[in-house]
Amino acid sequence: MQLNKIKPASGAKHSKKRVGRGIGSGLGKTAGRGHKGQKARAGGFHKVGFEGGQMPLQRRLPKRGFVSPIKRDTAQVRLSDLQSVHGDVVDLASLKAAGVVPHLARKAKVILSGEIQRKIALNGIQISAGARAAIEAAGGSVELPEVKVVPGKKADRAAAREEKAASRAEQAEAGAEKAAARPEKTAARAKQAD
Repeated sequence: MQLNKIKPASGAKHSKKRVGRGIGSGLGKTAGRGHKGQKARAGGFHKVGFEGGQMPLQRRLPKRGFVSPIKRDTAQVRLSDLQSVHGDVVDLASLKAAGVVPHLARKAKVILSGEIQRKIALNGIQISAGARAAIEAAGGSVELPEVKVVPGKKADRAAAREEKAASRAEQAEAGAEKAAARPEKTAARAKQAD
């Protein structure tokens, strides 16, 4: 057997049907397209899902759910998984080296599942409140990752919200001071009246 002599088995391949080539072929005249109408004409075919102008099914049904494009970037880590990580300082690189998170993961988050008996220092990894309490109870420490603020509309809105909150806090303090000063003023007036 030679590579240039290999060919498909007999009957495996057959030539394409040639439509519109006379009555004897069985696909003459209308060439299998039926009589008239848009689908019988050349180039006449609507997009998939078109229902003759009626509101199509994919638009009649409500939208539901959400698929996060960055879901695979963050890996979940159980507290019990941290037991198998070597060293006292645990970061993303050490988690990847231990095989706890996949190598494609960009971030990791420790969740409260299982127990931890040893003292570790968690560095640059997100963590749930319960897991943080468990690590600190075991004598460990947690250093959260830095949050990068990207300039744009969202950052501007966040800054505006912080300013509003600060101004409200100042107003509340000023109002409390005024309220505290009122009884003193009323007492002074009462003394003057006497």
